[in-house]
Amino acid sequence: MKLSVIIPVYNEESTIREVIAKVRDVDLEKEIIVVDDGSTDRTTEILKDEQEKDEITIVYNSLINIGKGAAVRIGIEHITGELAIIQDADLELDPNEYVKLIQPILDGKAEVVYGSRFMQKVKGLTILQRVANTFLTLTTNLLYHTHLTDMETAYKAFRTDVLKSVKLKCTGFEFEPEITAKISRLGYKIYEVPIAYHPRTTMEGKKIRWWDGFIAVYSLWKYRFQDIKSFKK
Repeated sequence: MKLSVIIPVYNEESTIREVIAKVRDVDLEKEIIVVDDGSTDRTTEILKDEQEKDEITIVYNSLINIGKGAAVRIGIEHITGELAIIQDADLELDPNEYVKLIQPILDGKAEVVYGSRFMQKVKGLTILQRVANTFLTLTTNLLYHTHLTDMETAYKAFRTDVLKSVKLKCTGFEFEPEITAKISRLGYKIYEVPIAYHPRTTMEGKKIRWWDGFIAVYSLWKYRFQDIKSFKK
């Protein structure tokens, strides 16, 4: 099965070239779909250079930054593979773990797989980050009767037909709670596998902020009580 890798990117000139190189090196049949969400640094220039090396799909979203969720939604529209995964444009997660993430789908055990950062020891997280992640995951489990250890993980793998069947509205970092809420209510069980994680700091370019946690909680509650018919395309 071909794997579609969606890379939403905004101002990641220091990492995007290496991320694309790491994805290219993964020994799987795949396509790379990069969505440039209004970058104002050298990211766009680097992407044009990378596109000349081989065939990768690059979508230039807009002249302004809209958000990760909007970029992911645009990327989904360009998928041609049977499997899909979201890859952030930083170096916090390792593309070499794609095989581990998609194996449960290939084995017929799952249709959605999350890479959990907390099924093993994680170094480098602040106390606030640990508390926030724990709270959001517990809230998800309480509202949706799931048994997750890491709802906010950036590594989420899907059977493409499942991902494309969900109507998403997110524009920012609320992609994580929205997709989790909707696929859970639609009856898809989320399978988790442990992954390595190398967190970066705000000084190093991390873009998620404290208020995104409140948006995530709001999203989880909102989609718990919305009409499930509105979740399907």
